[in-house]
Amino acid sequence: MQPQPHWNLITTEQPPQWFTEAVKRYTPNSSGKFAASLLWQRGINQVEQLEAFINPKIYKSASAFEFGQEMQLAIARLTGARANREKVAIWGDFDADGITSTAVLWDGLGQFFTQDTKLIYYIPNRITESHGLNIKGIETLIKQGCKLIVTCDTGSTNIQEIAYANKYGVDIIVTDHHTLPTERPNVTAIINPRYLPSLHPLYNLSGVAVAYKLVEALYTALPNIAQQPLEDLLDLVAVGLIADLVQLSGDCRYLAQRGIQRLQTDFQQPPAQRRRPGVGRLLELCQKSGDRPTDISFGLGPRINAVSRIQGDARFCVELLTSRDQTRVSQLAEETELANARRKSLQKDITQQVNQKLSQTDLSTTNVIVLSDPQWSAGVLGLVAGQVAQETGRPTILLSTEHSPSNLARGSARSINSVDLYQLVKDQAHLLHKFGGHPFAAGLSLPVENIPLFSEAINQQLRQTIGTAILAPTIQADIKVQVADLSKELFLEFKLLEPCGMGNPVPKLLIQNCWFKNAWHRNQQDTQGKKIQYIKTEFDILDNSTVNPFPGIWWGHYKEELPEGKCDCIAELDYNSFKKRYEIRLIAVRPSTNSLPNTQKISNPILDWRHSLKNSALSTQHSTLLLEECPASWDEIRAWIKKSYHVNQPLALAWSKPHWEPPQEVWYKLAGLAKYLARTQQPVTRIQVRDKLGIGDQPLHLGLKALRNLGIKSTFSDRNLIFVESSKPQSNLSSAQSALEQFLAAVQEEQFQRAYFAEVPLSAVNAMAGRIFDS
Repeated sequence: MQPQPHWNLITTEQPPQWFTEAVKRYTPNSSGKFAASLLWQRGINQVEQLEAFINPKIYKSASAFEFGQEMQLAIARLTGARANREKVAIWGDFDADGITSTAVLWDGLGQFFTQDTKLIYYIPNRITESHGLNIKGIETLIKQGCKLIVTCDTGSTNIQEIAYANKYGVDIIVTDHHTLPTERPNVTAIINPRYLPSLHPLYNLSGVAVAYKLVEALYTALPNIAQQPLEDLLDLVAVGLIADLVQLSGDCRYLAQRGIQRLQTDFQQPPAQRRRPGVGRLLELCQKSGDRPTDISFGLGPRINAVSRIQGDARFCVELLTSRDQTRVSQLAEETELANARRKSLQKDITQQVNQKLSQTDLSTTNVIVLSDPQWSAGVLGLVAGQVAQETGRPTILLSTEHSPSNLARGSARSINSVDLYQLVKDQAHLLHKFGGHPFAAGLSLPVENIPLFSEAINQQLRQTIGTAILAPTIQADIKVQVADLSKELFLEFKLLEPCGMGNPVPKLLIQNCWFKNAWHRNQQDTQGKKIQYIKTEFDILDNSTVNPFPGIWWGHYKEELPEGKCDCIAELDYNSFKKRYEIRLIAVRPSTNSLPNTQKISNPILDWRHSLKNSALSTQHSTLLLEECPASWDEIRAWIKKSYHVNQPLALAWSKPHWEPPQEVWYKLAGLAKYLARTQQPVTRIQVRDKLGIGDQPLHLGLKALRNLGIKSTFSDRNLIFVESSKPQSNLSSAQSALEQFLAAVQEEQFQRAYFAEVPLSAVNAMAGRIFDS
């Protein structure tokens, strides 16, 4: 059986009163005690240190020339290239850090070299070329007359490719932050903070921040040439820094703080006046305002990353971030949004396939998970591997042999905090074709026939390293709160810690003896209205500290996975800019520790009482978990089985054989109900409407959308649906017809699915339960 997650609450001494009072000056509407406790816990324990941490105007940033001789060599070569009118190429990377690095150099060096004629950029294709320099790309740049290549976010270990460029008279300046080679490569200059002492304020810079420092040095060396302020690049720096998950301390924190300020300021301008209209349009599409680090980590970053994951070629992202052509960047932003929607759907599909393979894996004897499949798209394997590593507490390596004429498997690896993944993979270099990365993440390729040997060897190596220790997922909570503490004031206290990241994580809150109500889930959709199998559950949370519920959201989970009765949970406090409300984002939940049942395995996990007279007496079976509504997917059944496991109660299939009205009749009922409620202004919950119509959350979502097209708007207020009928429809007839057809199709599809599951064999459900209980 897979070990259950360990929940750890960080213990710390209470900060002295003088420190709490110093923090309170920044939180006039609250006591400041929670923020003070977290800051003290994280090593901020002096007033001067506190002020510099909170206010970037006080922080003293390090000079770009603290990179020493390497920076001097780079600036000398760039000024020489400008004087000699040489053509310079920027070599970037296709992830968010690499794209923003390229954009910073494109805008920054573009102040000194004429763009498109004396300055060009090259970004490798994720699918066909992978990370780093490559011979084919260098040959392309040589044919275009380039005499100097400036890399960003890549290049430190490309020894052979650098030698090839040198052979043809091309110089290379490397700006990077990844692991260093054993010997300095034969380049004109290499600017990599890994050469600095580990406590240096520049040591944790990501690729985009290193690129910015190069431009900063050039601005200093040639002070009277640039027409645009250096600070105009800081919004791009913030996006790359936060998206790349580097430790946000020292200059990293300072640059991120200033960049977020500029991002927010630019977004507040009318679209036609924005310096970066493409960034503004992306923020609009993901319903963010640019004032929070999470707007990057959950908004801009995933969308920029999605382009190469889905399409391979991400070059247009640089244009999206730097062009002032509002029409063009709007088109590119829409394309980026669609790629992200496809990425979500693909990630969900592969996650399900990985979980299927995991159910057949003995995790008690597995220290490193290594799985492969010819159908997996390599672009999203890093995301899925990260999920699996967190859920299992084991380093995870996922490999794809898709489109592999050279018989090479390509994939991604993600680690947990206690294991240096880079060293683990590096020790098996003799079995690999190529690899690179850092202690928490790596990319690799290897001959397909080497996969079994590689898996055995890397497992044996970690087993020897950790001895008899048991690997298990760990969830860490920073501070204990009650539901009554959840508020705007607490959110503003925690905002003092932003931007959060490695070394300064988003505060995770432990809430004990709480319970949930008004839970419902729905599928997300892409911008073209196509259904995506991506679930989120919304709920209200309560405990004995207050009678006022607080809203929350649980991404990737069904409402049936919420335990009944009192629970303990770990969550993050957030602000939903779309719904204009404060809410928690659920991270983990379990029955309360003071009422946890025995954890022995249920002997008879699934009982089948469908179509039985026993249904009338089911309410007395308090020791049985009842599934009374016919499910529409295996995912729903899986969620109930997991819930059965967590509460240690047998699951009874207790639904009656369903009977449905034709989809058109369901629509008439919905329209009639909405008009009645609009006239009477009577509030109703979403669950009441759904149950009245006999449909699920997804068809109801589409039905409300169709009603809006006909002029009947619905809004949420205190968890209720409020219907308002306007004087005229909000769209043309064809749009309204399209929305109605989507609703009817969704109802019909759901009825078809439920008809199947109404008769699903008990043996199939028990087989699934067996895989879940035995894994």
